[in-house]
Amino acid sequence: MAVLNVNLTRIESINMKKSLKTAQKGHKLLKDKLDELIKKLLDLVRQNQELRKKTDEGLQKAYQNFMLAKAVIGEEYIEEALIIPKKSVSIDIGETSVMSVKIPKYHFSEKLQEDTSNKALYGFAYTTSELDKAIESFSEVSKFLLELAQNEKAIELISAEIEKTRRRVNAIENVTIPNYIDTIKYIGLKLSEDERASTSRLMKIKEMLVK
Repeated sequence: MAVLNVNLTRIESINMKKSLKTAQKGHKLLKDKLDELIKKLLDLVRQNQELRKKTDEGLQKAYQNFMLAKAVIGEEYIEEALIIPKKSVSIDIGETSVMSVKIPKYHFSEKLQEDTSNKALYGFAYTTSELDKAIESFSEVSKFLLELAQNEKAIELISAEIEKTRRRVNAIENVTIPNYIDTIKYIGLKLSEDERASTSRLMKIKEMLVK
């Protein structure tokens, strides 16, 4: 029995019962939060598997197209075509909340240079459709990579929150609530003993008065 160090009075018993109700309510809320976090984590893990598959397939396709372009037009011409980029890429980092967990939100955006008259990422000289396909493939897979990074960061943060919440749930369930229950029972027993002792004393005093 784990009894808290409190005054053994009826008022303290009432306070303990209020604290017990509060702890039980907090335990339920945390348990509900834990269940939702686990559900969200499982969803993210499934999404992560799909994103990894898309990313791996996209990278494989991009490298194949790039190697084909390299074989067709030569490495030196590819370097010359790509030496001056005509499109800039930026990543904006925002934030969203999942069950009070702050999750980073990445946004991928592309912008053509002001003096660019075409939408290609490179010069047209000595290039072929193979390079077009390679550049397009890398552009597509970069978005998957960003989404994958965002997803894995969310998994990391939510996993940490699950562990933290689980510890709090276990502490309330296995320590706080039992302590309150044991303390309430102990106070009740001591008050009953005191009441019986008082009753016994009163009976003895009554007997003495009668005599």
